This record gives sequence, structure tokens and C-alpha cells, in this order.
Amino acid sequence: MTDPTMTTFERLESEVRGYCRNWPAVFASAAGPILRDIDDREYIDFFSGAGVLNYGHNEPHMKRALLEYLAGDNIVHSLDMATVAKAAFLERFDEAILRPRGLRYKVQFPGPTGTNAVEAALKLARKVTGRDLVIGFTNAFHGMTLGSLSVTGNEMKRRGAGIPLSNATSMPYDGFLGDDVDTIDYLEAYFQADGSGIEAPAAVIVETVQAEGGINVASDGWLRRLATLCREHDTLLIVDDIQAGCGRTGPFFSFEPAGIEPDMVCLSKSLSGYGLPMAVLLLRPELDEWSPGEHNGTFRGHNPAFVTASEAIERYWRDHTLTRAVEASGEVVASCLEELAAAYPEAKGEVRGRGMLRGLFCDVEGLAEEVCAAAFRRGLVLETSGPLSDVIKVMPPLTIDEATLADGLDILRASLAGVMRDRQAEPELAAVGG
Repeated sequence: MTDPTMTTFERLESEVRGYCRNWPAVFASAAGPILRDIDDREYIDFFSGAGVLNYGHNEPHMKRALLEYLAGDNIVHSLDMATVAKAAFLERFDEAILRPRGLRYKVQFPGPTGTNAVEAALKLARKVTGRDLVIGFTNAFHGMTLGSLSVTGNEMKRRGAGIPLSNATSMPYDGFLGDDVDTIDYLEAYFQADGSGIEAPAAVIVETVQAEGGINVASDGWLRRLATLCREHDTLLIVDDIQAGCGRTGPFFSFEPAGIEPDMVCLSKSLSGYGLPMAVLLLRPELDEWSPGEHNGTFRGHNPAFVTASEAIERYWRDHTLTRAVEASGEVVASCLEELAAAYPEAKGEVRGRGMLRGLFCDVEGLAEEVCAAAFRRGLVLETSGPLSDVIKVMPPLTIDEATLADGLDILRASLAGVMRDRQAEPELAAVGG
């Protein structure tokens, strides 16, 4: 077969494809924070597979463990049968992640993707409480299956369901009504008022940082008040840590700084460490009311992912080294974004995020998209975030080296400068043409 071109995908792949329209290159290989296309052009990756590749592409220790596992004719697919690889993951996860944090959770393998974990959490919350309603938040994103869409805020994605999305309602996220409004007061009023039209909910599902919704960050105090409110009303608190977890904001779980202990936690994306599909639902033991086989999935036993996940935990989560590195690199990114917001006030920029999940909101229509497109032409992979694609989202691998991070940020600087220069030139050219 000859090298593919973009026409191959235009001719044969569904119109639903998205990312390849933004980044019109045929990628061939990758290592660490670098992607290469079929023409051997290099791109710095500030996208990280939408948060799947926290440790970069083809992390060598995980690759070695995976290749050794496959070469030994070990189990690849197992449904929920007991395997050596699954046992090793469960033991290591409990020993290195849960117990040091004082967390007591059972681990459920619901299927290979984040939306599988969310669906399992919603279903279990309704089963345990005997209630129907689940509360989500404005600008939330929880997945593309029907239950996940029902608690997702994005109008375009919700509309794609094609049917009414019921038994869920949306409440204002932290800051949604302005900096002077504590939206927990708003939520509490709905919980307590007989005339609110809101029945007692089975659960509340929340992201501590809304990665897809605009890099909106919930404060620790807001999260603590939410946890208290849920506890007072016997409502389960579900934290969707699919994109913000596994170290993306610094600690392994993004909710750790708030000092809360959710009833359930959804994990996926970087959990396998290598880009292999894997998801889990963590649940308090007393909530584990499932009957055997009551919730299942054909690919919930993906053993190669258990192998790389175990290696990721062993390699990166035995101490706080990675967390400290994420916090330090995150400050470098934040400083760059603050510099850009100050240098281009006409972009009406606002810096958002935590750790290595950062963004620059641009209150100018189309600007964030133009900057990301310009960055790609210069060799940097960036995506936008937010319901109007108005946030430049910066999400490099957590393990990126200082030099490559600096190179990527320099490309971002040059890209914003170029776009602003071109935008300023357009009225001048129009005046000359007139």
C-alpha cells in the first residue's frame, strides 16, 4: 500500500471525523511529546490525545512491559474472568493509589471508555437510592452515550442524541453566574424548597475542572460545600475524573486538594498510561449492590491495559515527584498565558486551569480557533475548548522536558502574534481597497 493521503479519509471515512480536519496531516510515529507525519515533519504535542497520553507517546517502560506480556502468549481478552494481569493492577492500585490517600473503594471495570464508567455510576446511583434524578452542571461534558449526554451541558452534543434526555437536570457550575454568586446557594435552595420542581436527586455528577467545557475550575471551597450538601440530602456525589485525573492537575485525583471523598469516581483516559482503552468506576464498598452480571461489557477485561496501568503506577506514583513536576510545569504554562493576555488586551484573554490543564479564554469570535490553526502550521498540536471553541487549551504530556515545553510555548506566542497582526491588517487592507 502507498502512503495514505488526506483524500483517503475524505473518500472512505465518515463525515463525523473531527480532529483530522483541524490537523490535516497523516501521522506515522510518535515518541514522548513529539508526533511525526509521513513526511517526517515533527509536531510538539500539546493535546496528549485529549488527556489519554499523560506520560507521552510510547513511554518506554510501559512499552517494554507490554511487549513482554504479549510475547509471552498471556491473556489479552478476558471479560471479567480472573487473570494475573488484573490481579496485579488491583493490588498495585490499592497499595500505591488508594491506601496512601486513605481511600476505601471497590473497583468496577465497566467497559473500555470513560462514558462506560459514567453510565455505570448513574445506573448504580439510581439502583442504590431508588431515585431517578441526577444533577449535572452547566458546560459539563461526561461522554457521548445517552446517560452521559443527559448530564452533559454542550447543546450540539446533546442534540445529537435525537431523543429527549430525561431524568437529569443542569445546575450552574462554580462561577457560571459571575464571581459574586456562590452557585451552591442556588443549588441548596433547589434542594430545600418544596416548590422548586426538583425532586430529591439520586446523585450529583461533577468535574473539578471542566476540560471540554472551557477549562472552568471549581474552587476547593465550592467542592467542599457541594460534598456537604449531597451528604445532608443522602445524595451520592460522583466525581468525573476522566480527563482531570491521573495527575493532570498535579495529584493523582483532582479532588484531593479539596479534601473531599466522593461516593464514586470515574476514571479512564490516562489510566492505562499508554493509550490503551481502559476505564474503572471506584465506589464506596457499601454501594456495591450489583448482582453478578447485572452491569457488564465485552471489553471490560482488556489485560494489556492492566499491564501498562500497573507499570504507570509503579513508575510514576510511588512518590510525589511527578506531582511536583506537574505543578512546576503548570506554573510555566500559566506564566506564558498571563504574558500573552497582558500583551494582547484586544484578545480579551483570561487565563484558566490547574496543573497541566490550562487554557487562555479569548473573548473574540474565532480567535482561539485561528491561533490553534496557526500553531499547527508552525508544528504545534493544540485544540480549543468551550462551547464556542473560545479557549486555547494547553495540555502537554505531564512528563514533557523543559526545552520542548519552552519550544511549544514559543510557537504559541508566535502564533498568537501572527494572528493578531493579520487581524489588524485586514481593516487596513479593506480601507486601501475601498
